[in-house]
Amino acid sequence: MNKYLAIYGKPRYLGLVEYDGDIKKGAALIVESVRGEELAVAVGEINAEQEAAYRLLRNASEHGDGMAKNSEPVVTDLTFMAFAAKEDTETAEGYREEENRILKEAKELLKPHNLEMKLIDVEFLRAKRKLFFYFSSEQRVDFRAYVRDLAREFKTRIELRQVGVRDEAKIIRGVGPCGQPCCCSYWLNQFAPICIKMVKEQNLALNPAKISGICGRLMCCMCYEHEAYHEAWEGFPNPGSKIKTPNGNVIIAGIDLPSKSLRCFIAGKGEVKVPRDKFEEFKETVSSGGEWVVPEEEIAEPVLKIQDFFPKCMQCGSHHEKAAAEPKREENAAKRRPDGGEANPEQKPRGNKKKKKRRVKHEPQTIRDEHEDPREDVVQKVKHAAEARPPKEDKAAQDGGERPKRHFQRRRRPGAKKGSDNAAPAKSEV
Repeated sequence: MNKYLAIYGKPRYLGLVEYDGDIKKGAALIVESVRGEELAVAVGEINAEQEAAYRLLRNASEHGDGMAKNSEPVVTDLTFMAFAAKEDTETAEGYREEENRILKEAKELLKPHNLEMKLIDVEFLRAKRKLFFYFSSEQRVDFRAYVRDLAREFKTRIELRQVGVRDEAKIIRGVGPCGQPCCCSYWLNQFAPICIKMVKEQNLALNPAKISGICGRLMCCMCYEHEAYHEAWEGFPNPGSKIKTPNGNVIIAGIDLPSKSLRCFIAGKGEVKVPRDKFEEFKETVSSGGEWVVPEEEIAEPVLKIQDFFPKCMQCGSHHEKAAAEPKREENAAKRRPDGGEANPEQKPRGNKKKKKRRVKHEPQTIRDEHEDPREDVVQKVKHAAEARPPKEDKAAQDGGERPKRHFQRRRRPGAKKGSDNAAPAKSEV
């Protein structure tokens, strides 16, 4: 008999199903549990070791989460009845829509009773044989009168189940501070005990808004990396402990896993990283009043190559382009040949011919003797240019030796203020 793991119910209970044949992952099954007949989803086949590990999972009530003692165990045995047909799944989807309406009506019925309880969700079993109400409360609640009103209203068997705040988040589902769906809502099977010591060992800020989940308790992910930090702290004082020195107390702030060093706060110097193997030496030096010298880390300069940054196709791009264009050039050259495409070995290819730069002819070139100095040509050119320039005519000679007057008006000087002693007498114009 093969054993398969299955999930059933809105709180995502786990069950073990025995079946002779093969059950595909995600197949819908009709099973019988301690609650009655209901639909379940097959997760996959498990071996004997995995079965033993699942049966060792403890209930959340053992961790003091506030769940009722009569709550469902984590793993139960299920009896396989049949594979669910398409009609069964469609009927179950219709139940989900009806459950939303029932939840609203149940909350209205709860108001006259003034009970300190919070309704979370409603669930129908197969064929509406039983109706489950999940609620949360900080204390025991006497809801017998409320159950009678529910039975009178919905005409079926009613059962109320008290769950903890963590199971409330598991049923309702939501998004955590990391932006991902809550772990308990889609893959986490068991709530592990989490304490504030785990947070301190991981160098996390003791801010309730940052370390608490949507349920109001410490986030479940606090225990994922706790083992690595717990092993790193072995043989060292607890975080926050102090070392007495003549210059003041040295506080051990935390541990840095990537560099494998302790972070210590020294008064006047700030935070210093001490390697784990040198912590005893650091403690002796500081306790005796000496100064701890931070060892300099030797950083090896990496050898960088162009192949590390650019792929080969980018490095040889021009070569590939030339190779791809070469056959096209040969085809075009063969079409232009009159001899039926036969190449003439004496004729040079037209594609590889370089264009010569045309020389601008300013003056006729003269044959110069090898022993002639090139500087004499420059002097001769300057002389010819000076002779070819038209002579400047003397304007003064043309006007009879007198310089022409300016046609623009001269700028007047600002006159002195009236009534001042330093005012100069005005010149009379002749």
